[in-house]
Amino acid sequence: MRIVATDCGSTTTKAILIEEKDGVFRQTFRGEAPTTVEEPFADVTLGVANSVTELQELSGYKLIADDGTIIRRKSPADADGCDLYISTSSAGGGLQMMVAGVVREMTAESAKRAALGAGAIVMDTIASNDRRKPHEQIQRIRELRPDMVLVSGGTDGGDTKKVIEIAELIAPARPRPRFGGEYKLPLIFAGNKEARQTIERVFSGEGFALSVVDNLRPTLERENLGPARERIHDVFLEHVMAHAPGYDKLMTWANAPIMPTPGAVGDILQTIAKGRGINVVGVDIGGATTDMFSVFGGVFNRTVSANLGMSYSISNVCAEAGMDSVLRWVHLDMDERELRNRVKNKMIRPTTIPQTLEALVFEQAVSREALRLAYIQHKSFATTLKGVQQQRTVGDAFSQKEAGGSLVDNMALDLMVASGGVLSHAPRMEQTALMMIDAFEPEGFTEIAKDSIFMMPHLGVLASVNPRAAMEVFEKDCLVVLGWCIAPRGEVRAGRPAFEFSLRHANEVVAQGQLIGGEMRLVRFGHGEVGMLEVRPERGLDLGAGPGKPVTREVRGGAVGIVLDARGRPLKLPTSAVERRACVEKWLKALEVYE
Repeated sequence: MRIVATDCGSTTTKAILIEEKDGVFRQTFRGEAPTTVEEPFADVTLGVANSVTELQELSGYKLIADDGTIIRRKSPADADGCDLYISTSSAGGGLQMMVAGVVREMTAESAKRAALGAGAIVMDTIASNDRRKPHEQIQRIRELRPDMVLVSGGTDGGDTKKVIEIAELIAPARPRPRFGGEYKLPLIFAGNKEARQTIERVFSGEGFALSVVDNLRPTLERENLGPARERIHDVFLEHVMAHAPGYDKLMTWANAPIMPTPGAVGDILQTIAKGRGINVVGVDIGGATTDMFSVFGGVFNRTVSANLGMSYSISNVCAEAGMDSVLRWVHLDMDERELRNRVKNKMIRPTTIPQTLEALVFEQAVSREALRLAYIQHKSFATTLKGVQQQRTVGDAFSQKEAGGSLVDNMALDLMVASGGVLSHAPRMEQTALMMIDAFEPEGFTEIAKDSIFMMPHLGVLASVNPRAAMEVFEKDCLVVLGWCIAPRGEVRAGRPAFEFSLRHANEVVAQGQLIGGEMRLVRFGHGEVGMLEVRPERGLDLGAGPGKPVTREVRGGAVGIVLDARGRPLKLPTSAVERRACVEKWLKALEVYE
């Protein structure tokens, strides 16, 4: 079997070829070309054809016909063509949505979760309690030019007054679709079923194409995002993509619905989490935005930090984090004024890459803060349902958990997946690993991996057609295992013992020792090797079994190895600049980050 998959990004269209060899699916060739959704071409299929032409030249198979279409094989014996063509897209700014709900912290937040999970960028959230006056809300709705609107509100059988008020606020404002023209703005209603007839009457005018699906929040205790997410995907194809330049033609080529790129990434991470029975955090850090994904206890969440990125938004990162926070990760003496000029140059020349060690160190320091801030935003959004009444016992008086608490638990985190230029293309794997560890501060035993060539979108849409092929390629070609981070939760005193470790491979001890507070150590453990790691923390430190209790876990080798981190959690750096630089330099040398 031969599969061609493309991802139409805002600047680049990436194509991969997947082939079944000896009963196993492998990614064999990769090609890319500039995306052609904008003028003067205004036809996305030209960029697709160009990227697949590169696959054709590399593989030797004829994949593109003379008329520019993708060749399909009539039988497995045919030398040319492919059996399956699939695609994702974020070209033209991806899917942009406005969401609305009655209460910002409840139904409006559920609507935002549904939109983000479907791969959308949420432009704004309108709610009755969002502290804006009605005329300010109407003005904002008129300013936005979304691809579609999602309206929720009320539990089934409850009061309909508030959700109808939200609808009567949106309808007269007459928001216009992004692409303009004569087509109606798609609007999905996923609220109280008792209000449906009134909602249909409110939006019966010529400006809206109304769809009604099951309530996002049928009861306060239950969230039902599936029907709304599925309808968002359908509407994305039927209304949005059909009006984008060349997408109507591309849809006729594809064997499966075209998916928004972030939605596809979320799908493959959910597939992996479910298949392995693990908790996963994934990140895609780009030039303008940072997408964060998590699956904890089977619950999927995605957030978009629209102001945190490494080129267009790099100035926002430095402003939000503060230059002092950025420079705490730097072990070299740098002039702050020169760095500010460097930041501005990166904004106006976003495709430039570091040419010196100093520039690389600074860029990776900025990335730590961008990732850290995006993770904080994600944890505050990926929460249990708010507004839920909980029956509590006497024992719960000692528990800190409550409705609206974050689902993200660093101790329960099993796998971190890195993606995006600054992470995927770092000169050394050790740099990627340390950026992830410093930014996310994983606890206990956590595996670290990266997406080799940003293949996750392709595999996400492939999972909907051929799950086995998607899983095999993800495990063998997409995911580059860097290694493991072993870090105790709790405050570690500098210079005092933190934990002892012993690594066994093939029934032999290959590494053992003791870590002192504030120390980091790297144990090289090659890719494919499997060992048993025993750690024995000091009293008060927790590595997953409870304070002071030993843990033994199976670990797999990787491109970096096993990173033993005795800096404590939460991570605290010395306040003195001289001591801080010395500490950072010691950690960098221990992990061979720049050597």
